[in-house]
Order: sequence, then C-alpha cells, then structure tokens
Amino acid sequence: MNLFKAGLLILFSLFAAQVKAQSDTANTKSYADQVMIRVNLDTNIESYVFSEGEGKNANETILSINNKTKTSFSVDYRIISATVSFSPRFLEGNNDDEMKGKSSYTDLSFRFFPGRFIQNVYYKNVRGFYVENMKDLSPEWQEGRDPYIQFPDLRVQTFGGSTSYILNKNFSARSIYTQGEWQKKSSGSWVPFLDYDLTIFRNTIDGVKSKETQYNIGGNIGYFYNWVIGKNVNISPYLALGVGGKFSSYRDIQNEGTKENAQYATIRMQGGLHVGYNTDRFLFGGKMNFKTYAYDEKNNQTVENNNLYGLLYIGYRFAPPKVVKNTYDKIQKKIPVL
Repeated sequence: MNLFKAGLLILFSLFAAQVKAQSDTANTKSYADQVMIRVNLDTNIESYVFSEGEGKNANETILSINNKTKTSFSVDYRIISATVSFSPRFLEGNNDDEMKGKSSYTDLSFRFFPGRFIQNVYYKNVRGFYVENMKDLSPEWQEGRDPYIQFPDLRVQTFGGSTSYILNKNFSARSIYTQGEWQKKSSGSWVPFLDYDLTIFRNTIDGVKSKETQYNIGGNIGYFYNWVIGKNVNISPYLALGVGGKFSSYRDIQNEGTKENAQYATIRMQGGLHVGYNTDRFLFGGKMNFKTYAYDEKNNQTVENNNLYGLLYIGYRFAPPKVVKNTYDKIQKKIPVL
C-alpha cells in the first residue's frame, strides 16, 4: 500500500500545478491529414502476484511469461490509430524455453479521438507462464541449473477498452498517445476515464481443464502534463488512481464442478513518462509505463496483476495515397464521427 500512498502524494502535487497548467494556451499543430507509421520495440513484463498471509509471514507466488520483448507496428490517419503487436522468438529474452517453457504474446488495439474523447479497444492473448520466484519457494533451487515450474497451458485472453474525457480543451492528448499532434506550449489536464474488460483464464493440469471468466470495470482520475522544451522536444509524465469491481465466475473442480461466483473490490494505479522528439516528417522517443491493480480474494489472500514496460519508437509521416484518402472519405460520409 506504500505505492498507493506515494501515488496520492504525487497526485496532490500535480493538483497544485493545475492552475498554471490550465492557464497555458493550447497551441497545437495537427497531422491528421498525414499518414503516420511507427515501429515500436518494448519490454512487456506481465505478471500475476498471489500473496497469502500478512507482513513478514506473507508467501508470494509470481507467475510471469517468457516473453520480455515485443515489437509492434502502428498506423495513424485522421482520428484512427491502429497497432498490432507480437513477440519475435529471435529476440534475446524471448527464447529461454528449456528453463521457463514456451510463451506467446499478441495484441491488437485501436484508438479513436472524437473531439475531447479518447476511445480505446483492444484484444490480448497470452499463453505459457512460469513461477518467477522459485528461490523463495525452494531455497535449494539454483538459477541456470534447475528449471522453473511451468504452466504451459495457462492461457489468458482479454477483450477490453477504455473511455476517457479531456477536461482541459487546450490540452492535446494525441501529442502524447500517438504523436498525431504537436503541442507548441506546455499544458496539462485532469482526465477521468472508465476502463473495462472481459478476461478468460484457461488451464489444463494433468488432463483436467479449468476455466474462469472475469469481468472488470473501474473508474479512474489521472493528471497528464505535456512539458514542451524548444520546438521539437516534449516530456510528458502522468499518474492515475482508481477503484473498481471484479466479477468472477468459475467451476470448482474440487467440489464436483459446481459453478462459483465471486465479487471483489479492486484498487489500481498507473503512470508513466514519455520523452519525444518531433519534426513534421520524422519522430522518435521513449516511454516508461506501469500499471498495477490488487484485490482481496479471500481472508489474508491478495492477487495483484502488474504490468511494467519501456518502449522505444521511431516514426515517419507522409501524405496519404489517393486510394487511402478516397476510401476514408467514403466511410466518413456513412460514419460522420470519423
């Protein structure tokens, strides 16, 4: 909980700077009429932490995937941003199959920017986990000599999204999220948002299949600031806190397969830092983001889902081919919000 207390302190400090942030003029340059392509390389460290007990007597089991680096390709045009990601096997840290087992990771996401709203939808598929903290569970275990406990058939599928609203009309979220705009003067904004997802866990152990379905929804408030340095560089930190609910449905194998339902209150926090360099044609930069949430499953038992990653990107903008522009214009006539 110390992490959340620190987050509250940072949010309070950001609130003190809000008056100045919202008095800045949002002088942005739009690249909506350009096609932008980006190649991203990032570390995807997704893990589930199961804790039982309290204080020094707490026992933790950390499940992680054997894919530490992924690549993604993004295309942006008008208000649409699309990204597809995967984990190449040839990259270092993605192929330690002998000790950690095989893992796979793919995701597909779309982000839309209608007015001051941001709508994000995504699909994620992760398969193959191993117990990361083997030394805590078995003191005689030695890294590099002994294999990790593996769950090769544990699969997690997530269908999710988020809906955000920018309170400060002079703040450009696209300059941070997708670099679809360039904000010429520093500005910040409070951003309330809802996030929601459907997550399906599937596993097979000794021929016995299990399945759990989870529905998650949460309300959050975050502060984003875009600090512009000169004509081409920006530094953008953000931090958000939220609460929500988790609704779970699963079959209890030990109780003749009866269906069990459960509800939990969740607390979550996320934040990050973006540093970028931008010109009308070329752009590059890096990001460091984290996201964590926790909920009490039973008395003295806590489950956390932690996601931490750094990202490097390079991109290029160009005028859209006529076929792309004409096709988009036809679709826009039928769907005016685009």
